[in-house]
Amino acid sequence: MAKIPKAISGHRKILLIRLVVNGLVQAIVSIIYAQLVKHLFDQLIDVSYSTTSSMLAGLGTGLGLSALIVIWLRMIERVDTERMGQSYARDVRIAMYDCLSSITYRDLQKRSQGGVVLRFVGDITALRQWVSLGLARLAIAVTTTLTALLALAWVNTMLAIALFLALSCSTLITLRLGQPLQDRAKHSRRRLSQLAGNINEKVSAMRVVQVCGQVRRERRRLIQQSVRLEEAKVHWAKVVGQLRGSAQATTTLSIAVALFVGAIEVSAQRASAGTVVAAMSIVSFLSPSLRDLGRVQEYWYNSRVALSKLEEFLLIPALTQAVSAEETVDSNPSHLVFDQVKVDGSLNHISGSIDQGQKVAIVGPNGAGKSTLLALAARLFDPDQGSIYLDGKNLVEYPLNSLRRSIGMVSPELPLLRGTIRRNLLYRCPKASPEEIEAVWKLCGIDKIRSELPDGLNTRIAERGQGLSTGQRQRIALARALLGNPPLLLLDEADANLDIQSAKFLDKVLNSYSGTVIIVTHRPERLLTVDVIWYLDNGHLLSVTTPEDIKNTGGIVADTLLN
Repeated sequence: MAKIPKAISGHRKILLIRLVVNGLVQAIVSIIYAQLVKHLFDQLIDVSYSTTSSMLAGLGTGLGLSALIVIWLRMIERVDTERMGQSYARDVRIAMYDCLSSITYRDLQKRSQGGVVLRFVGDITALRQWVSLGLARLAIAVTTTLTALLALAWVNTMLAIALFLALSCSTLITLRLGQPLQDRAKHSRRRLSQLAGNINEKVSAMRVVQVCGQVRRERRRLIQQSVRLEEAKVHWAKVVGQLRGSAQATTTLSIAVALFVGAIEVSAQRASAGTVVAAMSIVSFLSPSLRDLGRVQEYWYNSRVALSKLEEFLLIPALTQAVSAEETVDSNPSHLVFDQVKVDGSLNHISGSIDQGQKVAIVGPNGAGKSTLLALAARLFDPDQGSIYLDGKNLVEYPLNSLRRSIGMVSPELPLLRGTIRRNLLYRCPKASPEEIEAVWKLCGIDKIRSELPDGLNTRIAERGQGLSTGQRQRIALARALLGNPPLLLLDEADANLDIQSAKFLDKVLNSYSGTVIIVTHRPERLLTVDVIWYLDNGHLLSVTTPEDIKNTGGIVADTLLN
């Protein structure tokens, strides 16, 4: 099972150390700045002390240089925090993709596409913000604050103690206010997931909404979901506003405490006016860190909610991978066997074998389990019971990459991808030789498609090949499946809804293809061109016959398809 990578690991440890050192240097520079301010202020208000222009210029130069150094350090800090967060987001994204690519076909179908997209976008963003804007800045804030307070304690102990107590009280108040934040974050994320899932569905199925006359109804549903999301976000914003207000109040309180205690210390002649001004400059320096601390809990709770959702996603069952990567599928596999294969709700103990080079048609009524059988052969998921063998070895013993290279598949569940037609054609085997590409494209009639489109094969298409005719989509999908010369070709309803011209190209492919073909079809004329016919009904394999048997003796297949 895949796991979420650790936030602080690898080179991110080095970045965190750099950030801590950066915060330490910032604090030291701020202390030097405060000392220069103290010295300058005390000299200016001390009438008995003679201040020269060169001395003022030197102090001013020191102050300016200190400010420039702090600006440069904070720029480096911002770059390192962002690099740290983006590095973590990249690692999490890769782990999520690895999980997504190994999830079984059935389990992925149960997931809302909008919810899956939210995992990759919203949840990973929440983790990135915690690392770059929460964890990293927390480390810097703690480093700079403690260093500055220690330095202030060396100058004036009472001022340091007063500021420490003010900061401690504000921190306790902030922690108290942050308790409801996680519940608010969970509620907001749930509402957002519902809205994202609905919008994703409507984008892909708007024609259904329009044809069924449900535009107004879906609009009302969208309004309701938007209102619920708005309310959840407003409640969340109230808590966040309290946290940020508390952080701002911390700065104000620290300034007031520094002035009040400083005035007492000056009147008691335990500190100079310059010391109070220096303390004020340190508070001013700490202000950005204090504001950051006010948002740390916000990022923390958001990241906890996101992390729980990501971990839940990673728990989705995945296809088991072969232990050894050395075992590969033979370039010309000869025997495919289904042994008591059972899929709950779809197939019931199917057993049968297919020899190398055979063309097998799988027929039967809708819902009989035909597409499920092809998905099992491609190992898009594994059966609940039973096994599938290729050349005597269970499919689970082969590395998935090797197995998938040996299988070409066309199915309504394998749509064309967004991008150019050329990208789709070469997607399965981008390194195929020019000779093979030309042969496959000619066989599938791609040249005619190229001539029909304004930009030829560079024409861009939307998701699922929208903008192309059904015949064009099927021919491109067929060419994609054939490239690389896979020895096993799985065709799920590849001849459905084809015009006469596109159907002829499919006939040419089947007549010239030398490998094994398993085709799910509802066309009676297709049955006369195959070697074996499997008839499925209600998840059971009821008959295995040949076209000659059908013509000579009839039977259940002839009764349902040929009459």
